[in-house]
Amino acid sequence: MKPKAQIVDLPVYQPGKPIEEVKKELGLDRVIKLASNENPYGCSPLAREAITAELETLSLYPDGSAAELTAALAEHLNVASPQIIFGCGSDEIIALIIRAFLVPGDETIMADQTFSVYKTNAEIEGAVSIEIPLVDGKHDLQGMLDAITDKTKIIWVCNPNNPTGTIVSEAELVQFLDAVPEHIMVVLDEAYFEYVTDASYPNSIPLMGRYPNLVILRTFSKIYGLAAMRIGYGVAQEEVISLINRVREPFNTGRLAQAAAKAALKDQAFVAECRKRNEEGIKYLQGELDRLGLSYFPAHGNFIMIDVRRSGKDVFQSLLSKGIIIRPGFERYPNWIRVTVGSQEQNDAFIGALEQVIAEVSPVV
Repeated sequence: MKPKAQIVDLPVYQPGKPIEEVKKELGLDRVIKLASNENPYGCSPLAREAITAELETLSLYPDGSAAELTAALAEHLNVASPQIIFGCGSDEIIALIIRAFLVPGDETIMADQTFSVYKTNAEIEGAVSIEIPLVDGKHDLQGMLDAITDKTKIIWVCNPNNPTGTIVSEAELVQFLDAVPEHIMVVLDEAYFEYVTDASYPNSIPLMGRYPNLVILRTFSKIYGLAAMRIGYGVAQEEVISLINRVREPFNTGRLAQAAAKAALKDQAFVAECRKRNEEGIKYLQGELDRLGLSYFPAHGNFIMIDVRRSGKDVFQSLLSKGIIIRPGFERYPNWIRVTVGSQEQNDAFIGALEQVIAEVSPVV
């Protein structure tokens, strides 16, 4: 059997190690996972109630158009229902956009250290990924503009950027969008949108009226705490969503996920509380990292990227032995780790373990 030539050397996505696996491997009773930017406070009680109520319908296919959820989200965002598409996480929307718009030889522009799914899916379709180095962990928007050619089809801006956590301001984004040719799609990935408290952060949905080439991605996996349900969404002009829908599989989101997401939207008090606790967690972690003399990028999501001045993979292994799972392995930042902002108890445990690791693992010279 002969596969597509372009997939043979593609890296397989490595998710954060599961808690159960680490407990079994290392014989630990207590393991804290701070690797996948999950919400340590779970999900809204309304979402749990909706999931329970939906258990009676497990024998039925879901609504392939997610009509009720679409209507609820359209009202929440103040957009028209045909401007929304749902997927199995926003990851699937990324794959659908690329399937719909990129062909072999097309070029797509992204940062050199950002969400890896953009590049992977582009290469599956035979497109060419143009990676622009981050500057101080932040998108180099002028560098992206300079990289545009007649082959450019899509530009990806992850905001906040994963894994660095930095943001592009509204003023910077508008200046960028003004300069991007109208025929080039700009995908603004806002998976961590609800966590951002910085006043300069874009209010992006209204910008679609000025920039028809803008597509916005968000998810219920992060602050809404529904990662296990796998449901995310895209928002764009109706014509763009119609084209993406042509390559979407039927029934790509489940009944439980749709019901949970619809209920979660109603509980914005839960969202606000999670945002407040996350901001408190960031301040605590930054203060402790300052005390330890470690650098970090400004954190605007529910994670923080830290320069441990040691091999990130070595620090990962040492923390793992102490029951703390974090994320290492960043090609452009080999001596950095990414850590989810947990509950206060989890943050305390991480800092205590990290302090021990710094004493145990030799710095990179």
